[in-house]
Amino acid sequence: METETLPLIEPKTAERNRRKARGVFQKVPGSGVWWICYWDAQGRKRREKAGTWDTACKLYIKRKNEALQGKKLPEKLRRATVTFAEIGKAALEYSKANKLSYRNDRTRMEKLLAWFREYPADAITPQDIERRFAGEDWTPATANRYRALLSLTYRLAIRDGRAQTNPARQVGHRLENNARTRFLSAEEETRLRTAIRDRWPERIGELDLALNTGLRLSEQYGLTWENVNLSRRVLTVPRSKNGLTRHVPLNAAALAALEALKKRGNGLPFVCGEGAGPRQWFEPAVRAAKLQRFSWHCLRHTFASRLVMAGVDIRTVQELLGHKTLAMTVRYAHLAPTHQLAAVQRLDAPTASSSDTTTDTEGVSAPGSVEAVLQ
Repeated sequence: METETLPLIEPKTAERNRRKARGVFQKVPGSGVWWICYWDAQGRKRREKAGTWDTACKLYIKRKNEALQGKKLPEKLRRATVTFAEIGKAALEYSKANKLSYRNDRTRMEKLLAWFREYPADAITPQDIERRFAGEDWTPATANRYRALLSLTYRLAIRDGRAQTNPARQVGHRLENNARTRFLSAEEETRLRTAIRDRWPERIGELDLALNTGLRLSEQYGLTWENVNLSRRVLTVPRSKNGLTRHVPLNAAALAALEALKKRGNGLPFVCGEGAGPRQWFEPAVRAAKLQRFSWHCLRHTFASRLVMAGVDIRTVQELLGHKTLAMTVRYAHLAPTHQLAAVQRLDAPTASSSDTTTDTEGVSAPGSVEAVLQ
């Protein structure tokens, strides 16, 4: 009796057969996640995530039979599946058009896409986000920035009808410690200036401009000469972090810094050149000066702290910094020891009688004016 030996199907052949299966496909080749594509009873094209290849084949047959029988799909399946990658792309487009922090958003979105790229947008839960956050060695501030970007992404998706809920809203906000304000002492500034002059003397103007205007990094390195008026001693930030236009007065040191930068610029439109920023030279200079826990933003803290310590009132400091609310500025209030001492010293003055509330204020000097500080 003769027998016929059937050849075994090689793995590559089996894989080719899978790829040829009608209505079944992988969005990302090699991911192992299979989808189905079919036409429903109303003649509309549908895509649906299934999972394994076997599950996808069975689900495809089921949907085809339902379409032949004229059955309507459940409400949640009538809408095309929207992935996180799709709503993430829309969020970045919005950020590019409306936010100064677009470059940061783009970097953070790469991380979010690595986590959730092919997930259906409505399938991501707060627990999924919390688990991802827990796996990162982040400060509370960093976690809050990612949470904010996720929340923005879903708010836009809900507005556009591409998502039903915002899972980021149920992710806990991390408590940030903003009480500590790092600023330069006179001795630290001397060391920093020495380090910069030794290796990058052409950068001193950028340091002086930051110390005497309190500009944010993005504001200073996005500043163009068309927004600088040297004769009127003012520069304009067309759109600050809070979206408003701000005018910054220029003291003598800031004017000298701008004159030096203008000579160095050779007609370039940007005040501080067309580089990406100060990182390439500032961070090595900080290390050379042996400054601990000091970043470029600390120069802005130094500007504000020195104003307060000179007696400038908090409301004026708020305007010069471009803070939207006074609450953001009061962190510097404790740095006005002379002003606070003058207030409590009023209690030392003798009163005419127990009912007399008038106190002797002789000898208490008025706080310095902003004009005096800026000269």
